[in-house]
Amino acid sequence: MSRRGAPEVNAGSMADIAFLLLIFFLATTTIEKDKGIARQLPPKQEEDAPEPPKLKQKNIFVVLVNKDDQLLVEEKPMDLGDLRQAAIDFIDNGGAPAGSPEYCSHCKGRKDPASSDNPDKAVISVQNDRLTSYKMYIAVQNELVAAYNFLRDRESQRLYGWNFTEVKRQIDEGKFNGDIEATEEKLKNIQKLVPLKLSEAEPKKQGE
Repeated sequence: MSRRGAPEVNAGSMADIAFLLLIFFLATTTIEKDKGIARQLPPKQEEDAPEPPKLKQKNIFVVLVNKDDQLLVEEKPMDLGDLRQAAIDFIDNGGAPAGSPEYCSHCKGRKDPASSDNPDKAVISVQNDRLTSYKMYIAVQNELVAAYNFLRDRESQRLYGWNFTEVKRQIDEGKFNGDIEATEEKLKNIQKLVPLKLSEAEPKKQGE
């Protein structure tokens, strides 16, 4: 009685299947992106570069965060929930007198001569203790950026009838329907009216 040979398995199609599965997983897998706080570092200063102009003290809004996550804003204790409005009031103050080069025609603040001249001159200086929690650090940053976004949305509504933050998000996500080039110019115009000027000092430990 003759022995029947084992049937051969055609392995040629297995490679095709594996290749198709590889393409499927590459096309459908979502790679998680790292998220963080966007900050643009200042350009490197040359050794013979001139000294930067000194800022008027009234144009600096000082925010300190201690090791216990407590806020000291302009040398006064403040709750985190009040920080956003305090920053808005400072940036939008418009304290420069009418007719001066620093006068802010779009500012709607108190026009206190002892506070910031205009949004371009206004600088928010943040300093954290080395033991400040990361959660509090992020919370403070969020409130300050929200203050700038509030003013940018207000100005974009006044000039163009839409919110700066919403339109910028749509463009960043590739979901904007319209003339992107013209709209980006308008976004730049709003950023010039309300420039984001956050200065972070080197963290220190209390007592240093």
